[in-house]
Amino acid sequence: MNTVFLADLVNPNTSLSAILPEMIVAIAGTIVMLYDSFAPKQRVVTGAISLVGLLISAFVLYTMWGNADIPANAWGGMIANDNLRLSFSFVALFVSAVTILISTVWTERENVPVGEYHSLLMFATVGMLFMASGNDMVILFLGLETLSIATYVMAGLRKSDLRSNESAMKYFILGSFSTGFLLYGMALIYGATGSTNITEIALAVANPNFPALLLIGAAMLVIGFGFKAATVPFHVWTPDVYEGAPTPITGFMAAGPKAAAFASFMRVFVLGFPLVAGATASVALHETWVTALTVMAMLTMTVGNIAAIVQNNVKRMLAYSSIAHAGYALVGFIGAGVAATADKRDAAIASVAFYMLTYAVTNLGAFAIVTLLAQKNDRRTEFEDYNGIGFRSPVLSFALSLFMLSLLGLPLTAGFMGKVLVFRPALEAGNSLLTILVVVAVVNTAISAYYYLRLVVVMFFRERTTEWLAPRISLPLAAALLITISGVFYFGIFSDRIIERFSQSPPRAVVKAEK
Repeated sequence: MNTVFLADLVNPNTSLSAILPEMIVAIAGTIVMLYDSFAPKQRVVTGAISLVGLLISAFVLYTMWGNADIPANAWGGMIANDNLRLSFSFVALFVSAVTILISTVWTERENVPVGEYHSLLMFATVGMLFMASGNDMVILFLGLETLSIATYVMAGLRKSDLRSNESAMKYFILGSFSTGFLLYGMALIYGATGSTNITEIALAVANPNFPALLLIGAAMLVIGFGFKAATVPFHVWTPDVYEGAPTPITGFMAAGPKAAAFASFMRVFVLGFPLVAGATASVALHETWVTALTVMAMLTMTVGNIAAIVQNNVKRMLAYSSIAHAGYALVGFIGAGVAATADKRDAAIASVAFYMLTYAVTNLGAFAIVTLLAQKNDRRTEFEDYNGIGFRSPVLSFALSLFMLSLLGLPLTAGFMGKVLVFRPALEAGNSLLTILVVVAVVNTAISAYYYLRLVVVMFFRERTTEWLAPRISLPLAAALLITISGVFYFGIFSDRIIERFSQSPPRAVVKAEK
């Protein structure tokens, strides 16, 4: 805990290769928007363009892991190239790609403007990528607003549905309010340290100009990021917005923006507010945010799981489930904050990224099936609508059961390994408060069994009193289910391969001195 983690000095390199993944997605989104304006009836093409852009960006991102030519900090220190950026960017691209596959059923059924939807999704992805790569609070804010504005519009894309309109309005108003806290907190941090660059802030926290401003600014950042990550007590928007938004977009919001929020949250607090031994201001700040987030994690897990028990709507149940999972992710976040060495810190960051990936795989698979069964305007999303479908639609029912068991954390599933890896850094810290935090997390995992297994019981052990017609599974949705089901098993069995990759930062370029 007494080790100071300071990044390399700011590198003013402005190489385009450092932001190539973001550029590719942005260009693909622009092409989608332009193509849709000239050929609006070609509904399949815009989705194909979006998928190709995401796949190319993912390939470029993969090559950056072993590329020593890309500086650790580029564009005047505003863009980082480390394991936090690469792992969370991969999660963002994966979430967007699977969301496009899931959305094909919804776009055909609801007759929404497909080109507009895909372009919004691509620009939201650009925002998520910059939230992961930004090493300056200005970049983080721009990425957050790019993501948020696109998501506000997507939540209300079903214009004829009052619930969707209400969802978008609530999200916009509360999101704007939280953005004010976030921006004000950034301004106070700048006043206390004289910089918005996270590397320079890490150097300045040992002896800030105004220690009181530093603490108040950090508290406001907790409020702003807590809203985006849907942590208690900043979670009140989540159930209503998730229920009212179209189901594929709900799945996207529960996985993608949450992961991006954690990426920015961790970069600012873990890397920007390190513990500097002997520095009063740094010690006070570090102990304060670690304690505050520990209490927040306990409340988030408990409130999310207890509230989910009493829900009768599947989307609201999954909304409260997402709140609880934010609490689990906070356990790894705090573990990274108190890590004793840089290697342990990187491993803890990787565990949170892996947890968000396993949650995304499982959650998107569940929302894919809910999307298929919901019918137009999400009419069938109550628990009673799932009565007795277990043996009438066995493929869908067994797949949904698998996703529920993974969210619960059954061994050999992705959810189990995600929880094991995200709890480990907190246990290894040797801190009694964090040990209690892990115990609370395990107890909450047991509590969650009730509502996850409840859906399984409803499908297989309840009698259906109304007629049931098995829905047709389209090819893109079948591909999404195949990807997510395979991911649940692959990440549950071969997690060491992913966590090893996520823990690695790119090798640093060797700069030779000029003669």
